[in-house]
Amino acid sequence: MLARATNFVRDLRDRQRIAIALSKGTAMRQARVVDLGRPHSWEFSGFSQNGEDGVLDVLRSQLVRRNRYFVEIGAADGIENNTAWLLVADRHYGVMIEGDPVLSARARRLMEGYGIGSQCRQMFVTVARIPSLVSLLDHRDPDVLSLDIDGNDCFIARALLDADVRPKILVVEYNAVFGPEQCVTVPYRQDFDFRRAHRTELYYGVSVAGWRKLLEPRGYRFVTVESCGVNAFFVDPTCFEPGFLDGVSGHTFVENRYQRVKFGMAWDKQLELIGDQALERL
Repeated sequence: MLARATNFVRDLRDRQRIAIALSKGTAMRQARVVDLGRPHSWEFSGFSQNGEDGVLDVLRSQLVRRNRYFVEIGAADGIENNTAWLLVADRHYGVMIEGDPVLSARARRLMEGYGIGSQCRQMFVTVARIPSLVSLLDHRDPDVLSLDIDGNDCFIARALLDADVRPKILVVEYNAVFGPEQCVTVPYRQDFDFRRAHRTELYYGVSVAGWRKLLEPRGYRFVTVESCGVNAFFVDPTCFEPGFLDGVSGHTFVENRYQRVKFGMAWDKQLELIGDQALERL
């Protein structure tokens, strides 16, 4: 009985979070002045942590064909992520994947009712589990795929692409501590957890140049990073009018605002804190 009451109170608070996110996002969306050539003008945040909701909003508006389907790997509790706006505000549908069973259960209770056919699944995604993940998908060419697992991100992305999953828009987390030029990632480890990997929690993921090295030879086009220095955006150019992409002038690197504030030093000094950790070149 106590557990049921606790879940009821938590769900009520989360419903309030959803209402606040919708209200905030709607206000920010209407207040921005969009310049199609300047991606930082696209940004707003309803459910996303930074400006991802706005960047995805503009990119989706420029697609020449759509299926209104999304995939998110690293969806947390379903509310604070990159696809909740698509699900709740724009009535897309898709699948949210989260490795933490508690967060995944909350996402399932809160989010599955918003989109017919939407799923919230608990899965700690590894390369070996990619076939199981792919079997969940209604479309192998989702309008949006968001990947944020703070670890083996580039290895998971590569395995998905090798499995013929080809999102039109791909939003991926990059680790700004590696700077703008190094093409590096942390080595693959099936049980990687950035909270245990290094005391600073700076040792995770892949550099923005590493993402470009992985994705551009596979036909993806780099668009921009958002203004907080957390996510990079890539697109399949065959899904957009060429004139739109040719006119976009995005930022190629922004250092992580949160890490800069937390450590009180620039990315290159942060990198020195994990200088003894192994990196793999891409």
